[in-house]
Amino acid sequence: MYQVFIYLTKKSMIKVAVLDDYQDAFLQIVNVDKYKDKFNFKIFNKPFLDEKEAAIELEGFEALFIMRERTPMTKSLIENLPKLKYIMTSGMRNKAIDLETAKKKNIIVCGTEINPNPAAEITWALILGLYRNMKQEIDNMFQGYWQTTIGFELKGKMLGLIGLGKIGTQVAKVGKAFGMEVCAWSENLNLNHANEIGVLPMSKEDLLKSSDIISIHLVLGDRYKHLITMKEIEMMKKTSFLINTSRGSIIKEDDLVQALKDEKISGAGLDVFEKEPLPQDHKLRFLPNALILPHIGYVTAENYSKFYQQMIESLESCSSNEPVRIISN
Repeated sequence: MYQVFIYLTKKSMIKVAVLDDYQDAFLQIVNVDKYKDKFNFKIFNKPFLDEKEAAIELEGFEALFIMRERTPMTKSLIENLPKLKYIMTSGMRNKAIDLETAKKKNIIVCGTEINPNPAAEITWALILGLYRNMKQEIDNMFQGYWQTTIGFELKGKMLGLIGLGKIGTQVAKVGKAFGMEVCAWSENLNLNHANEIGVLPMSKEDLLKSSDIISIHLVLGDRYKHLITMKEIEMMKKTSFLINTSRGSIIKEDDLVQALKDEKISGAGLDVFEKEPLPQDHKLRFLPNALILPHIGYVTAENYSKFYQQMIESLESCSSNEPVRIISN
């Protein structure tokens, strides 16, 4: 399950656990020999079974490198890691870290920069994949068939964006380039910004009813959990598609599964799920009108290089009592 790099331990060396390195990327990006006198790395390339296993495996580590929300840093887990001093996370926002408990335990939490464009790119991969039936056509090509479906054009269609921040804005600009009409809603939508980029502000209900494609680009918080339930799905056109590359819990997953089974909408493109990794027997894996990806929106060589290099930079700064990119709330 694990890859281990151990060097002769010195008192000054910091024990570092690199969590959830599914692609074994850390060793491809980081020259660990360069840091052999500073850090003692252990790489965990599979998720823990539960929090109990995480507490056992991580006991004794002073620093954790964590990838997004893959392993939640809960109050109970943090309290069970008495030697923990530093948490380095990818990105500058991680809702899976209990920052209040970290602060009480005098644990420094630092983040990294993150490129927003990969999430916008994967959004369009899902949209195009659904609109041109790529899942079916690729499968059929490998079985020897030729031209088995008829797709749709994007020009003239209505793209509804739930959220118009950095990623939503990039998605909007691509939609406009395709000749689509673009509308948007969020609780704190910036009307001036929407006007500047040619996006029509709408109420949530009107957006759901009028959009051909609905794409979610929100930061997960209590107010947005299960924002999309069966009630909202039933407002949507039967011919519409729902895209989520934001956070899985924004959609009530059981309702979406049932809606796809009942063909209340034409399909869904998902890169995020309520439980990750998605269980092997999850119903979404077996629905023909669901195009699903394993949360790879941010998984690019460019982002990973930035994540790991800046995590090391942050840890070095912390060990010198000059921490950078601190996350405090």
